[in-house]
Amino acid sequence: MQEKVIIVYNKSMNYYKKYTPYLFLLPAAAVLTVFFFIPFFQTFGLSFFDYSSSIYNPTFSGVDNYVKLFKEPVFYKVMFNTFMYLVIAVPFLVIFPLFLAILINQKIRGITLYKILLYLPVIVSIVVAAIAFKWLYASQGVLNYFLSLFNIEPVGWLVDTKWALFSVALVTIWKGIGYYMMIYLASLMSVPQELYEACDIDGANFFTKHFTVTIPHIMPTIALVSTISTISAMKVFAEIYVMTKGGPLDSTKTIVYYIYERAFENLDLGYASALAVVLLIIVMIFSLINILCFEKNKYSDI
Repeated sequence: MQEKVIIVYNKSMNYYKKYTPYLFLLPAAAVLTVFFFIPFFQTFGLSFFDYSSSIYNPTFSGVDNYVKLFKEPVFYKVMFNTFMYLVIAVPFLVIFPLFLAILINQKIRGITLYKILLYLPVIVSIVVAAIAFKWLYASQGVLNYFLSLFNIEPVGWLVDTKWALFSVALVTIWKGIGYYMMIYLASLMSVPQELYEACDIDGANFFTKHFTVTIPHIMPTIALVSTISTISAMKVFAEIYVMTKGGPLDSTKTIVYYIYERAFENLDLGYASALAVVLLIIVMIFSLINILCFEKNKYSDI
């Protein structure tokens, strides 16, 4: 009798162990369903309707929104601006925070103060940061004042098509450096100190030590930062909305701002939804490329 009870007990325990991980996944699955899958399928459905004539009585248009999207020159202009924004912002957000994290990870006095100062931009509201930088970039602002001290002509930071995109990207870089630095700092704690000691014994200099030990060990973190910073740069909106409104001459208009413009200013929800679907596909492609480039050994079965 006792043996039967033990067998039944073991079976029930194995049953619970088998399905326990799925119970822990339920909250995350519920959040993803409510905030990602349902909105995505709704957006995908909206992309097949034409709202340009009436927002209350849309007409089914099939793939016309996608065809129209790829025929309009402004779409390619927007995608070019988005790509340029990535080229400007992402390398700084991946490399410079790593350099700062390595420096901050050393045993120096006042290290806590340095961490606070570097992380401070992260907790500043992006709207406040954009307004502050807009004041700095003004024609009579601080930056042009310093240029005038050296007899340099004022620069139209936000009104010149050559400088506007770089000026806006600088806000994204300034605000994101501290955040990614903290991610790198957490990862640096997992690097065995014995390897650094072995490098010191071999006479390796500062750069050789970190190129041969640090970077290989935190490569998954570099992949994570690359992916997050790429997605964040592609979704940039607040800086552009506050500082330039996509101008001058659409030189700072990125795809997310273009989606907002078509959806909430022009009330063309179908076209905006098609843009959002295209953006999701592009983000997934960039994420896959980052994973395959930085963690190809881990995902060798893909």
